[in-house]
Amino acid sequence: MTRIRRGYIARRRRTKMRLFSSTFRGAHSRLTRTMTQQKTRALGSAHRDRGRKKRDFRRLWITRINAVIRETKVFYSYSRFINNLHKKQLLLNRKILAQIAISNRNCISIISNEIIHFEGKGLNEVPRRMNSGKVEYKLIG
Repeated sequence: MTRIRRGYIARRRRTKMRLFSSTFRGAHSRLTRTMTQQKTRALGSAHRDRGRKKRDFRRLWITRINAVIRETKVFYSYSRFINNLHKKQLLLNRKILAQIAISNRNCISIISNEIIHFEGKGLNEVPRRMNSGKVEYKLIG
């Protein structure tokens, strides 16, 4: 019986896997079976940690905002501050608020003072800043 030469498909598949795992250490970059296992594990970890990264950054932003809010002593908690932001329909996400809190702490106190200033107004009124810097109120509905 004559010898049958194998095709190139399996070799091409292993080469692709070798390129993926070339930076791994030890047998994880040399042996085919451990390469496949480590590739599966790496892709699973990457998928899991994409969601975890979003959670971790949100926690970091909340911590930074809370620290600055408690330091200014205008609002005594993060939750009240965010609740009042939503009541006044000031659309600032936590990432932007955290950047403001780090770079310019006075700006956070200005925002919180604006919220307190609007506290006496009705909830169905939305503040709008004019070009001159004055605030006017526009009734909704």
